[in-house]
Amino acid sequence: MDITFNLSWLDYTIMIVYFAFVLGIGWVLKKYMRSATDFLEAGRSIPAWVAGLAFIATNLGALEVIGMAANGAKYGLMTVHFYFIGAIPGMILLGIFMMPFYYGSKARSVPEYLKLRFDEKTRGFNAISFAVMTIFASGISMYALAMLMEVLLGWNFNFSLMISAIIVLIYVYMGGLSSAIYNEVLQFFLIVIGFAPLVVLGLINIGGWDGLKEALNTTAVANGFEESAYMHSWQNTGSPDSNPMGVGWFGVAMGLGLVLGCGYWCINFLVVQRAMAANSMSAARRTPLIGAIPKMFIPYLVIIPGMIAIALTYMPDSGFQLPVKGDSFDYDKAIPMLLGKYFPTGVLGLGLTALMASFMSGMAGNVTAFNTVWTYDIYQSYINPDKSDKHYLRVGQLTTVVGVIVSIGAAYMARFFNNIMDFLQLVFAFINAPLFATFVLGMFWKRATGHGAFYGLVSGTLAAAIHHGLTSPEGSHMLIKGGWLGTVVHYYPSEMAQNFWTAVYAFTACFMITVLVSVTTKQLKTNEQLTGLVWALTPRIKEDGVPWFRSPEILAVIVGIIAIAFTIYWW
Repeated sequence: MDITFNLSWLDYTIMIVYFAFVLGIGWVLKKYMRSATDFLEAGRSIPAWVAGLAFIATNLGALEVIGMAANGAKYGLMTVHFYFIGAIPGMILLGIFMMPFYYGSKARSVPEYLKLRFDEKTRGFNAISFAVMTIFASGISMYALAMLMEVLLGWNFNFSLMISAIIVLIYVYMGGLSSAIYNEVLQFFLIVIGFAPLVVLGLINIGGWDGLKEALNTTAVANGFEESAYMHSWQNTGSPDSNPMGVGWFGVAMGLGLVLGCGYWCINFLVVQRAMAANSMSAARRTPLIGAIPKMFIPYLVIIPGMIAIALTYMPDSGFQLPVKGDSFDYDKAIPMLLGKYFPTGVLGLGLTALMASFMSGMAGNVTAFNTVWTYDIYQSYINPDKSDKHYLRVGQLTTVVGVIVSIGAAYMARFFNNIMDFLQLVFAFINAPLFATFVLGMFWKRATGHGAFYGLVSGTLAAAIHHGLTSPEGSHMLIKGGWLGTVVHYYPSEMAQNFWTAVYAFTACFMITVLVSVTTKQLKTNEQLTGLVWALTPRIKEDGVPWFRSPEILAVIVGIIAIAFTIYWW
């Protein structure tokens, strides 16, 4: 189905005003960028509520808006697993147990924590792998924004890619992490305001929740599943063949819940950096817990539109159909196509601005994480140490330019996937999954050694590569999706199922090798050196002057109860 999007002067005015605000925030904060700490760490001066919203808005980029809507269209309501088992437990774990180590150690990045806990080579390996991951993630956001401009505005893809890259480059270059954080808060509210009408209009058009359910029952049967397959989260996970995601309950719980979910939220410097920018230990611990509350309501904004899109596609009289990409639908276009169907002039401009805000949030978040890790953990550590603070400030700014340029290349790789979430979770399986095993052992087992951590990380990454090289999603003929070792020993029902099990193998290999090498090598760190880095050797935190209702523990209990209630509701 082809839709022509005719934007009026009002639509363009809304977008221009947004761009002016974005660049204006960078310009205002430019004068405060006097040191590398100001530029790369925001001076550790951000209030908890701002850090909490930025914590979520950083994730609320292309990953969330386009990716989760695509998941909603491709996998149905099982997509809520990415929230209630793939996000909330990890955010609670970060706020209660892991943030004290990050913030208390005064580490400037996750790789630097690894240096303090283990050794230099472990930090170096993680710094390089994380830098690669942020480039891919930033590139995915760039691809999503360029694809949006191509579909909705008719702009050339290459031209759109360059425009989006230049805008993000300018405001991050001027205002550093502070600019990214305050823009992320602005973008969070824009996304909510821009997508709420889309959900309402879509549900009204399809006949409310009952109408959506009836339409998706038809969709499920048409795809060879039972009627309820698209409308429940856990009910159809007894067998991988009984749900569109092609994964059973163990794959969801272990692959997504423990490995990918906790791995992303607990050790991904992209989000941890926002909490580390908070103005106190208490604020840093509350940051992910504050962010968890709006996080649990975001599925209504992003997953339901995807479900509406696939339901309309299977309704012969709807006048709507997702475009085809290869031998399947182009699920990434669910949101753009719905915007064109439901939003009139003026409101369409608001919806487009919300989409652009989400993509720029993701791009900026990854770029700021990349320039911090490159400047502190690679350049200062291995290339040019012992220079002045102004020198590292300049390096951080120049690294921002390089990061944006390299991300453009990653954007073209994302074009091979019909669901960018599949691509992103594959990247996480290679990098976050083994790293989470390293952190779990490092923080809660003082006997874990630097040699164990290093060889565990290498083994976990290799295990992910081997598993991916020997497996493939059904119907895939592209080496980038697996099978690149020449022999496919197992076919998965979907890319996501393959990602979950790739993560399980990576985590398990890293965990086992780290333990094996640690018990056969000498622990070179003393108890004094590990104090503040290992749970058993760190005094429990006493936050004087913090009211009980603002306690991170109380907030974690509230978040947990709400998450359990949602899980039961979506069962």
